[in-house]
Parts: sequence; structure tokens; C-alpha cells
Amino acid sequence: MTCKREVEIAVISDVHLGTYGCHAKELLKYLKSIKPKMLILNGDIIDVWQFSKRYWPETHMKVVRKLMKFVAEGVPVYYLTGNHDELLRKFADMHLGAFHLQNKLVLELDGGKAWFFHGDIFDVTMQHSKWLAKLGAVGYDSLILINSFVNWCLKLFGREKMSFSKKVKAHFKDAVKFINSFEQTAAELAAENNYKYVVCGHIHQPEMREVTTEQGKITYLNSGDWVENLTALEYQDKQWTIFKYDQKDFVIDEVEDGVLSDGEDLHSKLDINILLKKIKLEIV
Repeated sequence: MTCKREVEIAVISDVHLGTYGCHAKELLKYLKSIKPKMLILNGDIIDVWQFSKRYWPETHMKVVRKLMKFVAEGVPVYYLTGNHDELLRKFADMHLGAFHLQNKLVLELDGGKAWFFHGDIFDVTMQHSKWLAKLGAVGYDSLILINSFVNWCLKLFGREKMSFSKKVKAHFKDAVKFINSFEQTAAELAAENNYKYVVCGHIHQPEMREVTTEQGKITYLNSGDWVENLTALEYQDKQWTIFKYDQKDFVIDEVEDGVLSDGEDLHSKLDINILLKKIKLEIV
């Protein structure tokens, strides 16, 4: 068994389980490689907008099972709601053992406060034209699916992979302008409320930088996503870093034992009722 990296706080967002673009296999390898003291799921973990019973691979269920395993082991897991899993907002402030379902989270870090939330509240499209945002999400997922096929072909010919969505963003000034505006708005709002850090997701753009506002300097962080960038945020020894998944570092797939282990049969892996019963037993 490989030695797991100890991390005080790990933050992931925009996983979009239930969609073709989700890199569940890679995310599972990452989650198995760390030993977090706290895990923050900063929105859009399960894509309720595009969820379909026809597409829910075993790897997606394994990610859910791994998250439940953290809960069963007593690791505080905070699920902060996003726009693609907004149906969960009606259950906000629910606490079940080590699992916490919330809309936002504030932690004391380095003598200051860190503010965690998904970030869709800054999206004008989300506020006023939700149907347009959902339509765009379907188009985005289709783009990712086509991109996956193209990359499969490129791999056959020994060519480097490419990202359609990144190229689209790079060629549209409005996309860059939106990202900059999003980051500035988040930082300014955090400064007004005397926060030291503001940690978001939503825009699929991993970032860690200091933003200057009229109220002072704020550290803005974004965990990116597990569709295009395969990134996470990690906090250890009073330092934030952006983790970037690299396939070369995860050649061997670790097999875990114990509760919710890899040794269970396929039926147990996919049966959500069995998983919930095991979690309940661990908590009680």
C-alpha cells in the first residue's frame, strides 16, 4: 500500500458526476492518494441538470463511495451546493455525523477567515436566464463528448490531446472578461466582510492569486474542475497550493480495505441503499 499524502484541507469542485465529461477515474485515484483532515466539496459534484439513469458508470459510483468512506472514517466532509446540484439547497444546514450539507462555509485560518462558496451567485446568466444556462450546459457537455472522441483519435496517432472548450474561451474576449470580473467581484465582496481568503469554483478556472481591492488585499482561490483541468486546492502548513493531476504520478491504482472497500462485489458498489446503511452503522 502506498503512503497517502497528509493534507489539512482538500477542496474539489465541478466534478459533474453523471456526465460524459467527468474524469471520475482520475478523481478517484487522487482521493485515494490523500489523507485529508477535512474535505470540502465546493459545488457541482453531482450534475443534477444533466443526470441520466442511462449514464452512471461504476467509476462515478466509486467516487461517491470514496466520499462516503471519508465520512465513515470521521473525516469532516462539507458539501457546498452549486448551481448544477441546486436541488440540494432545500436541504442545506443538514448535518449527519461527519457529513455537512451547506451553501457556504467559513473557517478560521492563519489568524483570518476563509470563505468557501461555489460562486454561481455572481453569474448573471444564472440569476436571470437559468434556462439559457441549462441549455449552455447541455451544449458544453456535448462539446466535451466530441472532444473526448477527438482526443482518443489523437492518442492513436501519438499526438497531444487538445481542449476545445479552452480554445473557445481563449478566442472570446468576453469569456476572459467574465473570468476576471468574477474573480474581482468575489475578492471585493470578501474584503467588505473582512475575510482573508475567498475560495470558489463554478468557472472551471483554477487560480490562486492576490487581489487588491479598496478595502485591502484578498487571496482569491479557485479549485478548478474535474472535467477539463483536473485540479484541486490543498492547504497544508499554512500554505495553499493548486494540485494538478498528472497521469504519470498515478500508474498504480491503490486498492483500499475496510469499510466501503474495493473488495466489495459489483452489486454492493452500485447499490446506494447498501452504502447508506453502512454509513449509518459507522456514525451510530
